[in-house]
Parts: sequence; structure tokens; C-alpha cells
Amino acid sequence: MRTSALRPCEPLAEVVVGDLLEPADVYRVVNGCRRIYFGMSVSRGYLEATVTMAAVARELGVSALVNMSQMTVSQMSIQNSTPSPQQRQHWLSEQVLAWSGLPVVTIRPTMFLESFLPLAGPGVRDRGRIELPFGRGKTSPVAAADVARVVATVLADPVPHLGQLYELTGPQSQDMHGVAREFSDALNREVTYADTPSEDWERGLKKLGLPEHLSRHVVTMGELHRAGRYDRLADGVQRVTGKPAMSVREFVSLHADEFGGRRSERSATPNNTLRFGLTAKN
Repeated sequence: MRTSALRPCEPLAEVVVGDLLEPADVYRVVNGCRRIYFGMSVSRGYLEATVTMAAVARELGVSALVNMSQMTVSQMSIQNSTPSPQQRQHWLSEQVLAWSGLPVVTIRPTMFLESFLPLAGPGVRDRGRIELPFGRGKTSPVAAADVARVVATVLADPVPHLGQLYELTGPQSQDMHGVAREFSDALNREVTYADTPSEDWERGLKKLGLPEHLSRHVVTMGELHRAGRYDRLADGVQRVTGKPAMSVREFVSLHADEFGGRRSERSATPNNTLRFGLTAKN
């Protein structure tokens, strides 16, 4: 069955619909495919979906399975987990795929730059502030487009990558004050970082009516940032694709309208100021 929402992909891809928790659906979709990319959004059924995919992939004898995991898994073990049920499921899913004997390539991205759109967008648009509970913790978010390029490169020629694990970050690890400066440069207006108490942020998330599983995951992400657990830097994007990862400034420039737009040079300069020199365009 096709879905019109995904039809822009055609004719480059055949679009089908199924339930990742239904083995018969997964078998129907995967049958005839030799290479699989497995990824699923934050969901209570994530581990079950992974096991289902692994069982089907073994049955069909696929030649490569690219698994989308999370970088937090690299700091986890049986005795060292996190309060996020989603992150625990990612860790367990990696164990299952390792036991399966399948030809797996593991992708572990850090926080996505796209997370700033819902989490920081309103504050930047309305108040010129990034309002997050990250404290002085550093972060190195990665663009979804860069993660997609890595996955596509691996799927195009998986043999050199089988059994490998690639951690993906942006090009710089910095605290949120540094991130705010990149926002300022991209938007040509002042953006600052306002550290938000974790309790206030959690109450705000609950007001949005997020499912408990998702809410707990997002709250944990904030706690781990504050604790310095996202202060990571890896060259996976460059190593696999040969191109550097996108910076915060580049990402914000691409999505300037969603962050409230750029201030023009004229409005950014006081009327009584005569200005000379060249200004680089974003």
C-alpha cells in the first residue's frame, strides 16, 4: 500500500506502509531487499521492532543492516544506564543485533541539530534567547542531512563498513553560550543563552502533552547535557563521506525563517552610525 505523503520520493523509491511491530508486515516489506537501513523514532516499542527486524533479516539472509543507534550508548553498560527508557532500549537493541550474527553497521549520532527547532525555536523567535536546561555542559549536535549522507554512503557500498561503528557529531563541542554566538552570527542579531531550571523545563514539557516515554527521554537529554555527557567530538561524518559535518551556524542559516528570520544590515546598524568595510553574507 502506498501513502501519498511520501510520494515525492518516487520514482527513486518504492514507498510501502507496514507496522514495524508486525513480523508479517516487516517480512513483506524487506523480502527482496539485500540491504536494510533500520531506524525508528522514539517509541515504547523500539526494542520489539529491532528484534522483529533482526529475525526477519536473518530469515531472508540480508547482506547488510545499517542500524541507527545513539551516541549515549557508548557510555552505557549493564551497570551504567540512564533514566531514559529509550536510551536503554537502544543499548539493548545493539546487544540483540550483535548476538544475531547479522552483517551490521552501527551509526551513533549525538543530539540532532533539528532538535533546536522545537526546543529552542520559540525562545529564539520571541525573546532572542535559547532557553534550555543544559547548564555549562558542552554539546556537538549533528545535522540529520549529515547522518543521512553517512547512511547512504554505507548502503551504497557496505562491504568495507561491515562490523564498524561510526559516531557522528558536529565539527565543534561547545557550551550553549558558544552555540548562542553561532545563532547570533547566522541571524545577524543578538541571541543569548538562558539556563533554565530543569524542573521548570520538565513542567513545560508536560504542558505540551508529550507521551511519558518521549518526555522522559527529552528530560534525560537535558540532564545528561548538564552533566557533560554530550561533550563529545567524533570525525565519523568526515571519515565516511569525505565532507565535514555542518556547523550550528550553517544549520541556523538554512533555517533562519524558522528561528525568526535575520535582521537586515540596515536595521541592525544605528541611524547615526556611518559604517565602512565588507560584510560576509551568511
